[in-house]
Amino acid sequence: MILSEILVPLLNANEPEARLVSIHVKDGQPVQKDMVLFTIETTKAASDIVAPVDGFIRLLAAEGDILGVGKRLAVITEEADESLESLSAQKGVDEKEGSPNNKPSGLRITQPALTLAKALGIDLKDLPAGSLVTEAVVRKYAQKKETPVTLPAAEKPYILVYGAGGHAKTIMEMIRQMGTYSIAGILDDDEALIGTHVLGVPVLGTRTQLDNLSEQGVKLAANGVGGILNIDIRVRIFEIMEEAGFTFPALTHPRATIEPSAKIGDGVQVFANAYVGSDSILHSRCMVNTNAVVSHDCEIGAYTHLAPGALLAGLVHVGARTLIGMGVTTSIGVKIGSGVRVGNGAILLADIPDKTIIQAGRFWTGRAESLK
Repeated sequence: MILSEILVPLLNANEPEARLVSIHVKDGQPVQKDMVLFTIETTKAASDIVAPVDGFIRLLAAEGDILGVGKRLAVITEEADESLESLSAQKGVDEKEGSPNNKPSGLRITQPALTLAKALGIDLKDLPAGSLVTEAVVRKYAQKKETPVTLPAAEKPYILVYGAGGHAKTIMEMIRQMGTYSIAGILDDDEALIGTHVLGVPVLGTRTQLDNLSEQGVKLAANGVGGILNIDIRVRIFEIMEEAGFTFPALTHPRATIEPSAKIGDGVQVFANAYVGSDSILHSRCMVNTNAVVSHDCEIGAYTHLAPGALLAGLVHVGARTLIGMGVTTSIGVKIGSGVRVGNGAILLADIPDKTIIQAGRFWTGRAESLK
């Protein structure tokens, strides 16, 4: 039986995930209370995790994994040879993972649909049993509870904004200054916001309005979810809108400077006072925030975010789904991997492997001592 769970703690209130840097024990070995089991880190802190009780450790994560706060690193069991399969059926399985014990009998539902249903406050007992419930099924069910909106005619093509927070405000201001599109409205999954306005733009409803708006001819969308805390949320919003038939024009602020030879992918967002140099490549859905510099011959991967004031020298390559924090600077030709998180003000002097976390203000030379 499980004696204790080892969960990812919250090290930094602004980061809901941490990287598992080191595992100091082997699967199945005996451990004693207060024995060091793991070392984890965020961009701003590092910490050792110790055993809360005596027992046998069963590992549920691997070195290099980036895990959300509250996710299980391991469990401590009473016996050494207890199978991992049996552990998944015992107390402590995360309800967010959609354990069958949390669903009505006969309900077959995909994990994305389950997440959506919970976000929209839908009682799972109201969903149809027998056939597989997908996100589309959940959206259609939820739409019955929302009044479909009707848009007036517009002189310019409509563009929909997803999200009603700070990043969405910046996007809407940029769209207005571009003068190319009319903003159809905002969708946000917080039902309490329906009927309110952000910068004068109405919140039309939740994602259940996507099909309705698409049928009215709205085919363009902008992702107003910044995703600086969890890039997976931003990626998922793109996927949801794409599945509903929306496409994403590149949005570039009139006060941004983009050299004619630079290549800009769909859904890219380039903010005021940013610079994108000659022969640089911005892959789909990445962001170059205000005052960031992408020098000549750089390449920025899909979904990657360059925060305000980041300075990339020439020939720098950045992988997909990476966060480069505010005020980060690099040497020429540095290669930064995918899934990397670089804290504010760090100085990067050497290549960075995938899924590395570099804490704020640190020098990175590629040697272990560079992080001390």
